Amino acid sequence: MVILGLDPGTARIGYGIIKKDRIFSLLDCGILKITKGDNADRLMEAADHLRLILEKYRPNLLAVEKLFFMKNQKTAMAVAEVRGALIMLSKEAGVRIAEYAPTEIKKAVAGSGRADKKAVGKMVKFALSLKNIPGPDDITDAIAVALTAGYDFEYRVALT
Repeated sequence: MVILGLDPGTARIGYGIIKKDRIFSLLDCGILKITKGDNADRLMEAADHLRLILEKYRPNLLAVEKLFFMKNQKTAMAVAEVRGALIMLSKEAGVRIAEYAPTEIKKAVAGSGRADKKAVGKMVKFALSLKNIPGPDDITDAIAVALTAGYDFEYRVALT
């Protein structure tokens, strides 16, 4: 199973692609930079970046972080639009979608919904047997959401 984790933003989208065989392994990770100024062009640029990843890795599942409360409504709306475009494109490609709240991700990866970014990064490094914590935080967060989906999938399969 290949899982694509996304940490959407307005100018940067963190992504992490993991594979689950007997263990989890990291296939790729990085930042999709959005450079266009116009809102519609920004959404198209984000979709174009994602389309390339979907074609290259053919994930079975897209895991994306849910929006959490933001003080700046304008930023929250822009991030919601990016999330919507990415989810729609993934759904059109036949990829299953899983969404997780930040506290769910922290709890699944680091054992506590109140874990800080440093603890999440250490556990991402440990879970994937990496030499270094992938960074910046956008990347680590995207990998963490992918791992959350992987753990969730394993748990659901174990229940059946």
